Amino acid sequence: MDTIAGHVTTYDESRGVFELRTSAGDTYAVHLTPDCSAEMLRNLDEPYVDACTHLPQLLTEGRHLFVYGTFYPEGDGYTYEAKRIVFNGRAVGEFSFENRTWWTNQLDSLAGFYRRAQFGDEPVDYREYRTNIRLGGEKSDSHVQETDTISRMVYGMASAYMLTGRDEYLEIAERGTQYLRDHMRFVDSDNDIVYWYHGVKIDGDYEKKLFTSEFDDDYDAIPMYEQIYALAGPTQTFRITGDRRIASDIDHTMRLFENHFRDVEGGGYFSHIDPVLLSPDHESLGANRSRKNWNSVGDHAPAYLINAYLATGEEKYREMLERTFDTIVKYFPDDEHSPFVNERFFKDWSHDLEHSWQGDRAVVGHNLKIAWNLMRMNSVTPKDEYRELAEKIAKVMPAVGSDQQRGGWYDVVDRTLKPGQEWHRFAWHDRKAWWQQEQAILAYLILSGTVGGEDNLAEARQAAAFYNAFFLDHDEGGVYFNVLASGLPYLLGTERLKGSHSMSMYHSAELCYLATTYTSLLISGQPLDLYFKPRPDAHRVLRVAPDMLPAGSFRLEKVEIDGKPYEVFDAQNATVELPVTTESLSVKVTLVPTRKEG
Repeated sequence: MDTIAGHVTTYDESRGVFELRTSAGDTYAVHLTPDCSAEMLRNLDEPYVDACTHLPQLLTEGRHLFVYGTFYPEGDGYTYEAKRIVFNGRAVGEFSFENRTWWTNQLDSLAGFYRRAQFGDEPVDYREYRTNIRLGGEKSDSHVQETDTISRMVYGMASAYMLTGRDEYLEIAERGTQYLRDHMRFVDSDNDIVYWYHGVKIDGDYEKKLFTSEFDDDYDAIPMYEQIYALAGPTQTFRITGDRRIASDIDHTMRLFENHFRDVEGGGYFSHIDPVLLSPDHESLGANRSRKNWNSVGDHAPAYLINAYLATGEEKYREMLERTFDTIVKYFPDDEHSPFVNERFFKDWSHDLEHSWQGDRAVVGHNLKIAWNLMRMNSVTPKDEYRELAEKIAKVMPAVGSDQQRGGWYDVVDRTLKPGQEWHRFAWHDRKAWWQQEQAILAYLILSGTVGGEDNLAEARQAAAFYNAFFLDHDEGGVYFNVLASGLPYLLGTERLKGSHSMSMYHSAELCYLATTYTSLLISGQPLDLYFKPRPDAHRVLRVAPDMLPAGSFRLEKVEIDGKPYEVFDAQNATVELPVTTESLSVKVTLVPTRKEG
């Protein structure tokens, strides 16, 4: 049994057979059977909608759908019989996830799941937070609280507030941010920097700080990516509240990056520093000594740096972003050897092709992440090399990184082909991870909305269709970590969990927030409502741009403060001049697109 994704080309009702063409151009004859089920794509918390009695009306030319069925080897070929069909919309060319409220409702459901899983019906108390959450939301026995997973959940709750305006989610984000500051933050006054503990181990009233990483690849060192993701949640919360304490933490953590991780002479940032001297060159780092990688160079942008720039407009953030993307464009492409970028480097930018689990392998999602973030940066600092690399990645990736029979995107593959090979080999398996689908959806959405192209929109829709058809857990809530190539959930080991070192709310919430933004303002031409709650001590100019989008692509149309219309705002620059107050203000803004279809 296997899955086929594609567009209907013909339907013969008398024979009960329709033909389906995949994105690879292959055509399959699909035989309907009496026990075949059919349903409409549904969001989290939406009921099952049976479509079996409407098959003659739905199996029309051009419709995109998924079929799960059985291949029977017969004669000189095979017969494929359908057992389950999922329709992505009620009309040809319609995709339910392009509805204005789809992603907002999904994020609302995700936030509700994690609120229940972590805190139940009790008041929000982060001492009860667990890194590991089981499939149904139950907590594990482990009580090590990892800094970056708390931060990821804070990011998700802050994003949920921005789309829904529900104060409960902002409360969880603010309490989580304060918990991080109180328990996971180390202020080094001598060096005027902040760095973040790996986490804390809770045993009753006793709390043990875990200074260095506990994971094999990073053990007994301070990895850059953990410090980066410690800022993800607080920075998104800062966009909403303007809390000056968070701004200080961002700047002091960035001082850590600049003083101890940055390679001023050679460019970029080192991946690890030792915990005593805060040096990237110390021999105790072993295989991580004087190394650079995608996470240490590129992850600054999506995790916190773009959001810090959106909240403040400060040149120092834009300058670091430009420097980072210039570095990526210069050193990461490896066209001579591979369609995939190289991700790991020595100090002099020569390729590190034997490092740990990665070796000479590509993480498919990292390539897509580069394309997505290059296009964000190109909106603020346009450069031909940004756009050209993003478009090149988008053009070559489907053939080498996506599943063109079933839909969806693969995980880790060999970067190069060995003699006689035509396909890039899987590193371990052909499973598909939730976060890599996110990178594909966002990359192709922003490309479609900025440079246009039918292929970009088609890839965005196909990726979003696969994600929404197979990753949403309609029984327990939340999204699955991994699915098999066919789309069936993979529920073994840590991949069974809804919360782990790798998974919290970050990627699923980021997808909902930015898919809403890109679809509304760049593609479908719909208004976008966002919510903010600036503190009384916040800067009195509130910046409400939802993301780094092309100049002139949207404007601020309407503002409400505490439920009443407010007129003191700059429509073109998307800023609101806040009144002086002694209380936090509830601000709702409506942004509208000024152009459509790129």
